[in-house]
Amino acid sequence: MTTSSASVYAFVEDLRAEGTDAVLDRILGYGCDTLTVAAAYHRARDVTPHGPARVTLRRDGVHFVPPADLFDGLRLTPAVQQGAETEPLREARRLTAERGAALHGWTVFLHNTTLGLAHPDVTQQNCFGDRAAPADLCPAHPDVRAYAVALGRSVARVGVDAVVAESLHYGTFGHGYHHERSFVRLGALAEFLLGLCFCEHCARRARAAGADTDAARGAAERLVAAVLDGGAPATGELPEPVAAYARARTDTVTSLAAEVADAVAAEGSQLVFLDLAGAVKGYADGLPTGPLAADEAWRLGVDPAAVGAVVPGYAVLAYARDAERTAADIAAYRAVLPDSCALRAVLRPGTPDTDSPGHLGERVAAATAPGGADALDFYHYGLVPYPVLERIPVALKARGAARS
Repeated sequence: MTTSSASVYAFVEDLRAEGTDAVLDRILGYGCDTLTVAAAYHRARDVTPHGPARVTLRRDGVHFVPPADLFDGLRLTPAVQQGAETEPLREARRLTAERGAALHGWTVFLHNTTLGLAHPDVTQQNCFGDRAAPADLCPAHPDVRAYAVALGRSVARVGVDAVVAESLHYGTFGHGYHHERSFVRLGALAEFLLGLCFCEHCARRARAAGADTDAARGAAERLVAAVLDGGAPATGELPEPVAAYARARTDTVTSLAAEVADAVAAEGSQLVFLDLAGAVKGYADGLPTGPLAADEAWRLGVDPAAVGAVVPGYAVLAYARDAERTAADIAAYRAVLPDSCALRAVLRPGTPDTDSPGHLGERVAAATAPGGADALDFYHYGLVPYPVLERIPVALKARGAARS
């Protein structure tokens, strides 16, 4: 895979508010050569420091008109974002091409509350039989898999150089809806168990892989029920039937990634698989503890080595304040990914991971040290003030000076 040295993530709303040319002026002026723009996104409420609205609401949907030949006959079809008929991604493609820059289509696949509420049966089903995570579509469900393939192909058809695939794996209990509450101290074990999907499609795949689905579900239900009934937070290792069931999920994710990668390639683009394990560990404070992200990816149903063998690009969220932790996390992924798979590191240039240009420079150097990432991505143009974005060129220049 041909990599680019650095990109900045942005929303279509950023391009619309400031003008695509103006946003490109800034991003390319920072020393980056790629714009990574959201082609399909999810519900959110964002503080947008330099946007026309200082707080922005986002909805599920795509920023293009879905091609009829790809979605006709499918049960799941994406909502369409306001203004999609103006084809903002095609304009971005034209303008980046004129400047010799690359364009990546950032695509949220299976985190979609609108589709989950409309079709509860395609969402993850917990050990109690509840469909209580409407934002998390199940990657084992045939309708979800067909939707993911069509979505990936449609974004590629816009003409992007790469489709960046977010949430092309299982979701976690802690991020399944909005305004979530728990006045029970679940603990990490019970929270993980509540996020396991035991729908008929997951159960069938697990059985085919040799897991005892009934034993796994029973063990998970008993453990979580004991906590919910007033017991202490669950601790210790996963019961073996549950561990075997969890391991079986990795084939579901790997095979889906392969199908989407093939569909994207058929449209002349490439898939970059975005692994969210780093965000699960460090999103809130940039202080991940315990095992490295690569060693925790299985919790999302992701086997980095297996996925890396079927996709040309792999991106990790390096959400850690500490440069040594950043280096260790990225090196762990590089060690298991095949040489054919390019590795990208996504860094936050501001809160909570970074507090100065020098600090960002340290993290950039750590991320791209020998045995580290092939390329960098900075998150996110519209979510941080301009002075924070202006740390990027300082950090990139420092990296360039160190390498020369």
